[in-house]
Amino acid sequence: MKETEKLDIAKKNILRDSTKPKEYTAIKGYDFSKGLNYDKLLDSFSTTGFQASNLGKAIEIIKKMREEKCTIFLGYTSNMVTSGLREVFRYLAEKKLVDIIVTTAGGVEEDLIKCFDTFMLGDFNADGAELREKGINRTGNIFVPNERYITFEKFFLPFLEEQNKKENIQGVSEIIQKLGEKINNKESIYYWCTKNNIPVFCPAFTDGSMGDMIYFFKYKHPEFKVDISDDIKKLNDLAITAKKTGIIILGSGMVKHHICNANMFRNGADYAVYINNAQEFDGSDSGAKPEEAISWGKILPQAKHVKVFGDATIIFPLIVAKAFLDK
Repeated sequence: MKETEKLDIAKKNILRDSTKPKEYTAIKGYDFSKGLNYDKLLDSFSTTGFQASNLGKAIEIIKKMREEKCTIFLGYTSNMVTSGLREVFRYLAEKKLVDIIVTTAGGVEEDLIKCFDTFMLGDFNADGAELREKGINRTGNIFVPNERYITFEKFFLPFLEEQNKKENIQGVSEIIQKLGEKINNKESIYYWCTKNNIPVFCPAFTDGSMGDMIYFFKYKHPEFKVDISDDIKKLNDLAITAKKTGIIILGSGMVKHHICNANMFRNGADYAVYINNAQEFDGSDSGAKPEEAISWGKILPQAKHVKVFGDATIIFPLIVAKAFLDK
């Protein structure tokens, strides 16, 4: 092959003509030479690309949920409440900006524990054996002294005694509603949920400190029961009867599936925002993208949806600042 022929082939492949779409969004970041405007900085995420643009899309989707007065399902895992996102969730409950919450046992108990004492900033690299010796539990870089759970036990066990005196078996959401009433603390998410009639569902109610205490409580009161069947009917009925639904899910696992599955009973949610880092290569629902949920009828085919990969402790406060604060 002649040198000129090789050159022609290379040019043809490398310098191939492209077709520009008629409509497109140009990639452009924030121009700091114009000074600092946090509102415009957040707006610029939409045209930045990568996960910044997914974040921008999530903000717009949630704005639409609110404009169309969707029934908003908010789901979060327990580690979100371990972190400072607890105060963000409390704000949303206080201002009645979400309609239904689904969380885990830790997502309930750690909110209540923080009403008695704070958690502490620690270190991801702290020595586990040394922490164990000191009676300090580590969640990421957050330290939770065991003393916090001892204090919680003094609150929770008398509460169980009260519930056990009732003739009817209590449902989990009913128990959480009563916990919000009993804690009577405006710093609590569930205080405001109780006050504002926001139902809270916790399908994994015994998977945490509350479950540990129920275990001990059952030795003294083997007759004690908690009903989970009432809640699945309540949750699914709320989804079925809603005119439109929007789902916002931080993290994955049971919380994610529980919300999506409830929306399957209405043939799918109208809007969906996922925030997590789970991957879908193993076929888990945790890592599944919204497109998989569409195949199950959990999200409508025409729904606006996005998955944002990243740390919810960074992403969600930015979303709330742009999508939930009415200016």
